[in-house]
Amino acid sequence: MSTHQWVPNNCECCREVTRRTFLKTTSVAAATVAVAGPASMLAATPARKAAAERATSENLAATLYNSLSDVQRKAIVFPFDHPLRSKVDNNWNITDKKIFEFFTKDQQAMIREIFTGLHSPEYAERVLRQVEHDGGKEGFGGCSIALFGEPGTGKFEFVLTGRHVTRRCDGDSVEGAAFGGPIFYGHAAKSFNEAADHPGNIYWYQARRANEVFKMLDGKQRELALLDVPREEKGTETVRLTGRTDLPGLPVGALARDQKQLVRKVMADVLAPFRKADADEALKLIERNGFDHLHMSFYKHDDIGNDGVWDVWQIEGPAMLWYFRGAPHVHTWVHIRETA
Repeated sequence: MSTHQWVPNNCECCREVTRRTFLKTTSVAAATVAVAGPASMLAATPARKAAAERATSENLAATLYNSLSDVQRKAIVFPFDHPLRSKVDNNWNITDKKIFEFFTKDQQAMIREIFTGLHSPEYAERVLRQVEHDGGKEGFGGCSIALFGEPGTGKFEFVLTGRHVTRRCDGDSVEGAAFGGPIFYGHAAKSFNEAADHPGNIYWYQARRANEVFKMLDGKQRELALLDVPREEKGTETVRLTGRTDLPGLPVGALARDQKQLVRKVMADVLAPFRKADADEALKLIERNGFDHLHMSFYKHDDIGNDGVWDVWQIEGPAMLWYFRGAPHVHTWVHIRETA
């Protein structure tokens, strides 16, 4: 955990949000539910629950924007169409203003709450601990953020970056894009070079699930699915979408019904760390592009321990890519859109 303690500047020009204001803001969603009453809760549809879930982080991002001083605004706010908004990498800072040293304590708390709100209740704390761990001595505070556009205009996005983390909060400002654009997550749990079973890695379960698909394939299918060398990691270029249907690997459309069902289940499982609204949107866009257009690949290269449990795998379609690289530790690149 980060040990940094930063004392905020209390001058009027900072326009600091008071702790009372912050607590009031973070209670908006709960208060809305409370006013509605138990009967309304029972009648809540999955769509309403997803909308309420999505609103929490988005509303906090707007509150954060409004709390910024002129100095802060100049340093981290950009036009919505700025090219920096679409960038992604495995270890980077979107601005040079780190959370622990550039924001007040209340703002730091809001940023942390925005981030955890982008994840499912089952995974939020585990993901936060992963970012704290991989961030080294600065922890989560060593990450940085940028805000693009302006709240209330329909074009507004919050982006947080650091080592092994790029997350977006867009409130559907980015039309036809899951997660508001490409994201990255990873983990180096015990060491930089992890053992074959990746002890302590919170994302290694995703490779185990993908390998269940490989085990289900027959000989000819395995020949198509098992390739030699995976794609290189080149920042944003890593997740460039091609729009093509003639992709490397095993066509999902050629699988039997039970095999397709397992691929769908694996896709749902790898989305488990994220809030339901974003996971649902990702699956919807994948289906809209044609589930049968997906290709699944596993890679002989970087098979840690030479145990035939493939550390590197991917699912790619015309307008989506999920690239999991488990060597020397986990790096995962995700980009899902309605069109390439």
